[in-house]
Amino acid sequence: MISAFFKIRPVEGDRSHRGKMAIILLIIVLLITIYCGLVIGAYDVSVANFLTSIRRSGLNEIIKTRDYLVLVNIRPPRVILGMLIGSALAVSGTLMQGLFRNPLADPGIMGVSSGAALGAVLMIVVSSALPIPVIKILGSFNVATGAFVGGLSSTIILYFIATRNKQTSIATMLLAGIALGAFCGALLGILIFMANDNQLRDITFWNLGSLAGATWSRVAIASPFIIIGLILAPFLARAMNALALNEAVAGHLGFRVQRIKHMTIFVVAFMCGGAVAVSGSIGFIGIIVPHILRLTIGPDHRYLIPCSALFGASLLIATDTVSRIIVAPAELPIGIITSLIGGPFFLWILLKRRGALEQ
Repeated sequence: MISAFFKIRPVEGDRSHRGKMAIILLIIVLLITIYCGLVIGAYDVSVANFLTSIRRSGLNEIIKTRDYLVLVNIRPPRVILGMLIGSALAVSGTLMQGLFRNPLADPGIMGVSSGAALGAVLMIVVSSALPIPVIKILGSFNVATGAFVGGLSSTIILYFIATRNKQTSIATMLLAGIALGAFCGALLGILIFMANDNQLRDITFWNLGSLAGATWSRVAIASPFIIIGLILAPFLARAMNALALNEAVAGHLGFRVQRIKHMTIFVVAFMCGGAVAVSGSIGFIGIIVPHILRLTIGPDHRYLIPCSALFGASLLIATDTVSRIIVAPAELPIGIITSLIGGPFFLWILLKRRGALEQ
């Protein structure tokens, strides 16, 4: 089976062998970035020395050390959360670009990011005014809950706006997403105007995006939404390939186009809602990853989706590792780094496609 996997002789123009090799390579890269994410930071840790210490002194003694705290309680949930969020954002970008048939599409088009930001800021500003039983139920996850509900609500609103006579218009969704984003931005401005100094600091930190607050409980909250989306996404691969031709052709090939739109929209909404709720706004992952992979392995979503999940996870873990050491012992919000990388890359895509856009 393995030998057959590597002995495939592709026909001219077939880039499936690149996709298969890319999956193997990206798995190796992900393992390397996971290891680096665990041991590199303001306080460097050696896994080998840690295991040797356990063998010599026993686990009961090691529990009291800083190495145990870093390698068990602090960095593993952060690395796992980065892996899940990076995969979610990258796969969401891949699905959005396939649905819109445009490499410049991004999950933010659906209003998930703007709705999540509004929900999070609303909870930051007014949470103290909520009834005490509600505050006790939400606990420290009030902002994450607000972000998830806000992102999902904005997606549902956008879906109903774009759907008429049981048909969802992608063009209407794009325009309505822009309008909804502007409306959420206006409400955000009102809430920011109402916020005090401490709340403004929390709002700024959330909008910049970070994995600094990663805990096992946050991993448990976000992982069901993201993992379910990652499991469902590959089942959309063949439909995305058909939609690349156009909706009519996809319909003639036997795909239920409207059902595919529904599934794609809500898979993206759940993944992005879960990701943004626990990390804040992290931009450009959904644009950078699919575009680089499409240039490398081609547009076949059977390979593009799993490669996006692996590459997105590696990229976010690596970016988070850099954020921990670039201004150590302080941490640079991860959203700043992704924007520094993604902004120029986005401009490069625009310049490269300028001729096609002007037609």
